[in-house]
Amino acid sequence: MQLDNLQTQLQFHVRQRIRLMVNQYEVHAVAPDGREGELLAFAQQKRLAFKEQVTIYTDDSKQQPLLGFKARQRLDLGATYDVTDHEGNPIGLFRKDFGQSLLRSTWHVEQPGLPQVTGQERSMPVALLRRFVDSLSWLPYHFDFVGGGQPFFSVIKKWGLRDRYVVEVQNPQIDRRLVIAMAIGLDALQGR
Repeated sequence: MQLDNLQTQLQFHVRQRIRLMVNQYEVHAVAPDGREGELLAFAQQKRLAFKEQVTIYTDDSKQQPLLGFKARQRLDLGATYDVTDHEGNPIGLFRKDFGQSLLRSTWHVEQPGLPQVTGQERSMPVALLRRFVDSLSWLPYHFDFVGGGQPFFSVIKKWGLRDRYVVEVQNPQIDRRLVIAMAIGLDALQGR
């Protein structure tokens, strides 16, 4: 998919593939009937890496990178992740707010020219249940990302045996590659 077309997308589906040694994610457009449409991106993350790095490709052949994100530090609970395009040029960044995430997961997203966008779990009861009752970590959750008092995007984890998300974009200015990186990061990095 061309970058111009990607930037017009207002909704995505993100689905994790079940694999033994890596986390893999498919990002799909949403078809007119609400089901998964065209494959927009494919990501792969090695498990147990000391310094997180995820490359996101245009498809699962992994021939053409679309973007990537990489931690600035090793094993940092509040690490910052730089998001770059396929040539390594910066798009933006995201980082976990470790202090606020003790009770309710909170992330900050930054893109040049836009206000800082903060995403937080919508439901405090669900956030607490997920933290303190291990057997309920599969509960769905909903992140709302807001900047300057305006909604930018949301990420909704759906019920199911494997991780599935619906991503809705409310602000047309935010780079969809940054949104995709944050949505994948929520799944890949949430437990850290």
